[in-house]
Amino acid sequence: MQGLTQDSTQNKLILLFIFDQMEMPLSESTIMDLCQNKNNWIEYVNCKLALEQLMEANFICKLKGGGNEFFYNLTVEGRVCLAHFFVRIPSSTRDTISNYIKNSRMNYRRKQEYSSSYIKRDDGTYDVILRITDTIQPTLEIKLNVPNRNTAKYIDKNWGEKAASVYSQIYDSLVE
Repeated sequence: MQGLTQDSTQNKLILLFIFDQMEMPLSESTIMDLCQNKNNWIEYVNCKLALEQLMEANFICKLKGGGNEFFYNLTVEGRVCLAHFFVRIPSSTRDTISNYIKNSRMNYRRKQEYSSSYIKRDDGTYDVILRITDTIQPTLEIKLNVPNRNTAKYIDKNWGEKAASVYSQIYDSLVE
């Protein structure tokens, strides 16, 4: 989808529509990836400006996440605004956005909620830190010490796909 108009009002409505369709708080990097990197819905500078203006109007709010990251979320006022004016977004644009988000929502959720990293220790082993975060606070954090970098990289690489099942297994084992 190329050549969308860079009308300020339409950009803000598109952002509100994206928040509504994603049904979760979004990091700025996720917003930029959705709007500009993976799609050509809103240019980078216009997207940043629209985010700022939506915050000033109290249509979205900024939440402090884990670490140094912030997330943006749709407010009640933003939902009301979208309900009144979503028809100003062309139906073809709404359909394109809805279809894209329906097909990629879980990938974005994984990117935002499942994180991992590894660091080398003085003894030559590696600590792998695995996290599941619900935007604001950690839901699960596991620190594993592994013997070598290859093992650390393997765990780090697979965490996004395995996080939900690992969490489920741990939870079920502890609650039963």
